[in-house]
Amino acid sequence: MAARLNPLGTDVGPKLVRHLVATGRAVTDSSLPRATQELVKIRASQINGCGGCLDMHTKEAAHAGETPVRLNLVATWRDATVFTDAERAALELTEQGTRLADVGDVTDEVWEKAAEHYDEEQLTALVAQIALINAFNRLNVILRQPGGDYEPGRFHA
Repeated sequence: MAARLNPLGTDVGPKLVRHLVATGRAVTDSSLPRATQELVKIRASQINGCGGCLDMHTKEAAHAGETPVRLNLVATWRDATVFTDAERAALELTEQGTRLADVGDVTDEVWEKAAEHYDEEQLTALVAQIALINAFNRLNVILRQPGGDYEPGRFHA
């Protein structure tokens, strides 16, 4: 599969990516656990079918020490024993926040579960992470950015 367009070869593309990455640093620098950040990116990218983001974030997570078992079970987190209650709450929030057109809203129950495990700073970072990865997913899916060639540490958003 070939990409439809190389946005980094345009005037607007590098500016857009630079600003999105800068926004992402607020999440990266937050107290939201790094493992949770990567799990959120992976789960949203699975839902959205973003090969480029899945390639990047599974490799970055593995490079940061995430286990293959956990990475392989993200898509079926409800049926896996390897995720904490806090991670499960984040993954559920990610799913509802990513599928807004299907679910209509994030339920109070899902929000309250997340709020049991994360403080307001972390919840803000979590919501921002969900929104940002969905933005990256949509850009990459529309442009058909393929996965497979990402090298960890090359570019991290």
